[in-house]
Amino acid sequence: MFYKSTKWKNKRAHILRRDEYMCRECKRYGKTAAATTVHHIYPLEHRPDLALVNENLVSLCNDHHEKMHNRLTGELTSSGLEWVERIKNKLSPLPLREKI
Repeated sequence: MFYKSTKWKNKRAHILRRDEYMCRECKRYGKTAAATTVHHIYPLEHRPDLALVNENLVSLCNDHHEKMHNRLTGELTSSGLEWVERIKNKLSPLPLREKI
């Protein structure tokens, strides 16, 4: 499984350090909260080619990570889609495998 791999564990640690262990979504609103999760902005299922790309990863607190996905449908929420819009020009223009 990807999330148990050494590559992922190392990348996750790198992203948390990069973001100073703080939730980037809280920071946008002038708040501070410890980041507990590294979120794939383009979901791993849709863009496995971006699984370890720094620009596709962001540190989030659990509350904000839960707000990125609709847990019933698996689709991104409006908050999740805002992050996609924010980074889409920084990434390779490969098409999505599925609709987000």
